[in-house]
Amino acid sequence: MTEADHSATGAKPATWGGRTTAQRRSERRGRLIDAATDIWCESGWAAVTMRGVCSRAGLTDRYFYESFTDRDALLAAIWDDTLDRITETLGAIMIEGVDRPVLEVFETAVRTVVEQVAADPRRAPILFGMHSGSDALEQRRHAMVLRISEILLAGTLPRVDPRLDRAQLRRSVLMGVGGFIELVMQWRAGEIDGDAQTVIDQTVHFGTVLGAYYVPDDPDAVFGTAPTTAGGETAPPT
Repeated sequence: MTEADHSATGAKPATWGGRTTAQRRSERRGRLIDAATDIWCESGWAAVTMRGVCSRAGLTDRYFYESFTDRDALLAAIWDDTLDRITETLGAIMIEGVDRPVLEVFETAVRTVVEQVAADPRRAPILFGMHSGSDALEQRRHAMVLRISEILLAGTLPRVDPRLDRAQLRRSVLMGVGGFIELVMQWRAGEIDGDAQTVIDQTVHFGTVLGAYYVPDDPDAVFGTAPTTAGGETAPPT
């Protein structure tokens, strides 16, 4: 009886060595991802091949195709898992910092990402390495800028003066996130002098300059006095 047959009849899945078919498949998939990640971080994404990954994982070709249609699918799975970890962390920082000053939360987010990159050389090349030549990874790099930007915007927009141009803010955040990713990439490549703190300080400085306009201590000094409704509340922008 196959695993599908067991599911249809309500019978318990067959086990081998104390593990179900699904558990064994998941374990093999994990071994392939671990092997590919090691090769990627040692020699770059282009060095990741189906046969090389299978050899390192101690699995045959058929088990590769059990989990992935091709090499791009494997690379994408590794990328997505790594990005998910960072974006989940950033999202949590934004939620936890809802009552803290925006720039303080921003610095926490920047520090967390940079310190993770510095502390995890096995994963850092995945998001912050060079991906020229891989359409799948280049597309994901562009998507990463948008995804991180939206997380930062979600945590910032509620604090922004209603007179501010939201489209302008989004463009500024996209520029900032794209520049930050490029800065980290060049720092990892040795093109930027300094340690992790240097990168953190530079990024926070840039954020502070933007914040002085988008989330100023005295909004009226920047935008002028906003019109008010009869009830004395600030009127929404027209």
